Amino acid sequence: MFTIEQIAAAFVRIGMDMPALPLIPTAELLSDIQYNFAATVPYENLDILAGIPLSLEENDLYDKIVVRHRGGYCFEVNGFLTALLRSIGYDVTEYMARYLRGETDIPMRRHRVLVVTCADSSRWIVDAGIGQNAFRRPLPFAEGAERTMNGETYRVVKKDFYGWVIEDWHKGEWRPFYGFTEEVQLNLDYIMPSFWCEKHPDSPFTKSNIIAIKTDTGRCTIDGNTYRCFDGDTVTEKELTDDQIPAVLDEVFGIRL
Repeated sequence: MFTIEQIAAAFVRIGMDMPALPLIPTAELLSDIQYNFAATVPYENLDILAGIPLSLEENDLYDKIVVRHRGGYCFEVNGFLTALLRSIGYDVTEYMARYLRGETDIPMRRHRVLVVTCADSSRWIVDAGIGQNAFRRPLPFAEGAERTMNGETYRVVKKDFYGWVIEDWHKGEWRPFYGFTEEVQLNLDYIMPSFWCEKHPDSPFTKSNIIAIKTDTGRCTIDGNTYRCFDGDTVTEKELTDDQIPAVLDEVFGIRL
C-alpha cells in the first residue's frame, strides 16, 4: 500500500489534482484516473531492450513510474495502477487475459487486466497497459455493456472458451480485442509470463522499440525507428535516427532516460 504522500505524488505524475481527504473510491474518480494515466504514463519496453531486469514489486514500480518518470508494459503499468487504486480504497481483482486482436490461433495468456469495485458497488474493467487503440475509460463489467469514447466503440460479451471478451467496432463489424476468465491472479502470478516477455525469442518485446502514449484525439507511437502520430483518421509518420529518438522520448512521451 502506498502512503498518502506517495498517492499525492502519483496524482501529480498523471496530471491530476489530489482529491480532498478522505479519499472516496468513486466511479467518476476511477474513470479520470484511467484516462489521465493512459495519457501520461507511456507504454514502453526500453528496459527490456537494455537488458535491465524488470521488477513487479509495487515500491519498485512506484520508483520507476513516479520518481523516474518512466512507463512500462502491462505487467508493470497495470501492476502499479492496482497498487495505487487499492491504496485509494478501491477493491481490485486482477486476471490474466489472452490478447486476441490480430490473432488467428489461440494465444497464450500474457496480459494483465483489472476489475475494480467502487464505493457504490459498481464494477468496472480497467486497463491502462495497452499501446494500441484501447478503451480510455473503464468499461462496465457486465455482459452486453457497450461504450463509445474518443470515436471508438467497445463492448463486453461472454464466450464459452475465452470468458469475458472485450470487442471493438472495426470496419463495420465487431472485432475481438482480448478475453479473460475469472481465475484470480496474485502479483507473483505475473512474474513468469513477464519473464517470458522479457527473455523468450518469440516475445514481441525483445526486438525493437515499442513505445506509445494516448492523446485526446489519438496516440503517438515509436515502432522501431518509425515515429507515428494518430489524430482521428489522420496519421503522420517520420523515420527517426538513433540520435533523434532521445529528444522525441522526452518531448512526446515524457521519458527521461
